[in-house]
Amino acid sequence: MARHPNYYRLIIKKLISLYKTHPSYNIGRHISTALDGHTDIWGVSDKEFLYALQKYETNLNMDVEHEEDIEDIIKDGMNLDKLFLNEEEED
Repeated sequence: MARHPNYYRLIIKKLISLYKTHPSYNIGRHISTALDGHTDIWGVSDKEFLYALQKYETNLNMDVEHEEDIEDIIKDGMNLDKLFLNEEEED
C-alpha cells in the first residue's frame, strides 16, 4: 500500500529549494507571493500550499532579471533633458 505524501515536509523542502535558488528573497516574500491569490490563507491545506509554492517557483524561474536594463532606464529618466536635446539636434 502506497504511503500518503507528507506535504508538510515537502513544503519545507520546497522552501529550502527556493532559498537556495533565490537567497536574497526572504521567506515571507516567498510565502506571501505564492499565496497572493488566496483570500483565506487559514483555510489553505498543506496540499494546496505546496501546489501554490510549486506554481510560484515555476513562475519565478521563468522570470528573467533585467537589472542592467532597469539601471539604464533610471539613468535615462534622470537625463531626459539631454535625451530631448539630442533628438532636437537630429531634426
